[in-house]
Amino acid sequence: MQGGLARGRLHELFGGDEDEGAAAGLSLILAHLAAGDAPLFWLRLAKGAVAQPYGPGLAALGLDPSRLLIGVMKDDALLLRAAVDALRCPALGALVIELRGRAPLLDLTASRRLALAAESSGVTALLLRIGGDPVPSAAETRWRVTAAPSVPLPGNAPGMSAFSLHLLRRRSGPDGMTWRLVWNSARREFGEGDDERHDHGQGSGGRADDAALSGAVVPVPAGRPAAHRAA
Repeated sequence: MQGGLARGRLHELFGGDEDEGAAAGLSLILAHLAAGDAPLFWLRLAKGAVAQPYGPGLAALGLDPSRLLIGVMKDDALLLRAAVDALRCPALGALVIELRGRAPLLDLTASRRLALAAESSGVTALLLRIGGDPVPSAAETRWRVTAAPSVPLPGNAPGMSAFSLHLLRRRSGPDGMTWRLVWNSARREFGEGDDERHDHGQGSGGRADDAALSGAVVPVPAGRPAAHRAA
């Protein structure tokens, strides 16, 4: 799969309450790929965070739990303020910003602050929206994430983690496409599922242009500064 998630930018991932685990898992995988050997930072709220990070589960995804830093904030205002401060630190590998529900403080102005801070430092920001609806945003890309069925491994062992990823919006290109991605934790890379990519925005039912994927989905290259680079 060619292309990649643009580094040093703000990207928004939406997951419903029933797909919280899938959206959070994909956000952490993307952050891991964007960060390289640098630390990851996950900002969360003290209230409402149902799922808690589980070390063996992170390791099963191919992530090193010792590289994950978690900051717990008491409200959205403190979380967004901490997110801007964190994004100004170029030593950080990537930042996951988790907000739940409507999050009224996350308006266009707030998202612009996040986007500008990410572009300035080259730190990739993943805005994880659980149970929220899209509003005007300065994010480079916007995605809807749901869990997808995986093919069992030999011996009927659980299959690899699979995600259905729908591109809701992209600032620099076409949107409306859907991909099924399978995460190979041993090789630390994504592969596409057996399903073809479909363009739901054109109404033609045809295969999406490869250029629509370029610059939109992992893998993510190493090296900085990265504000104007994509895989």
